[in-house]
Amino acid sequence: MINGLDLDELAAELADFEQPEKKAGRSPREERIIAGFEDIQRFVEQHERAPMHGEDRDIFERLYAVRLDRLRGLQEALLLLVPLDHQGLLAGAIPNAPDTVADLDVDELSAELEGAMGSAEITELRHVRSSVEKEAAEEIASREKCEDFEQFKPLFDQIQNEVDSGIRQTRPFELKAEIAPGTWFIVGGQKAYVAEADDVFINAQGRTDARLRVIFDNGTESKMLMRSLQRALNKDDAGRRITDPVAGPLFSDSEEDGDQASGTIYVLRSKSDHPMVVVNRELVHKIGVTNMNVAQRVAGARLQPTFLMADVEIVATYELFNINRSKLETLVHRVFEPARLDIEIEDRFGRPVRPQEWFLVPFFIINEVVERIKDGTIGQYRYNPLRAILEEV
Repeated sequence: MINGLDLDELAAELADFEQPEKKAGRSPREERIIAGFEDIQRFVEQHERAPMHGEDRDIFERLYAVRLDRLRGLQEALLLLVPLDHQGLLAGAIPNAPDTVADLDVDELSAELEGAMGSAEITELRHVRSSVEKEAAEEIASREKCEDFEQFKPLFDQIQNEVDSGIRQTRPFELKAEIAPGTWFIVGGQKAYVAEADDVFINAQGRTDARLRVIFDNGTESKMLMRSLQRALNKDDAGRRITDPVAGPLFSDSEEDGDQASGTIYVLRSKSDHPMVVVNRELVHKIGVTNMNVAQRVAGARLQPTFLMADVEIVATYELFNINRSKLETLVHRVFEPARLDIEIEDRFGRPVRPQEWFLVPFFIINEVVERIKDGTIGQYRYNPLRAILEEV
């Protein structure tokens, strides 16, 4: 006893502060197994699900899925990891797994990552594209000669002139920007014109998509998907959309100093051999508004469903200044809505299409409507298709 303290009691008290006996050190292989499993656990915490196989999956998710398959089948790993498996990952199978693990070899996936890492953290991916992004890039690069490019070349010349003169502008591409027939972009350093679009469908990612016909200023074209063009523009630091001309007030029919011609109402007559058109050829008219030369607008009409897949005759044009083209076109179509032609044709692929801008109306009525638009009184009238006259509301 020392100063009233029993040595055995003192030893017992000190024992409470002793460091626990260290277990035998883990081997480098065991440390790698644990570290790899912890990567998978972090993925599960972030995404609230186990990693899955699939070409549309991120390369790291595919790597984690293969790794988890291997760990589940390795007795050594199970003995080591089960005490750490608070998420229950080591029991059961992964949905959508391949028939054999060899189908997606972990070493092959790791090789894809070689050189892509900018740090030691495996979740920091650099310069590795997903399969979807690769497909988009391949579609942009996969082009063929545009056999009818001479019909499109005047459009490209017109667009360049309008950009040079400031009528149109180039803006950085935004994901919300519309990609539709008639829109213009700059991708890969080339101007691109969306000439056609097939029917919209739902892709594998559950998003709307459509097959486009895109014409490039170097005389090539590509049958790419809308989402592929969108991704290419988004990835291209120099990707741009070319804006529509700046439009001003709706009604102005006289040019003043500083004004620019910003719209033309055009009236077309079809040369289609469709029975309904043949019988009513003098009454069937397409009425539209464009910012470009009308002859250029109808170039290649026989290839476009909007023109009934046939050549057209330009019946009349009306040049207006400082107009809002979309509002004007909406107004014209609303006036003639009772006479809209319900006609079905087949596009280049044999699919049925119902063009929307054709009307069964005499030309003299169209001319009268334009005059009412110019003097600002069109809102007081409506078209009566039974009597073929404009009636005051």
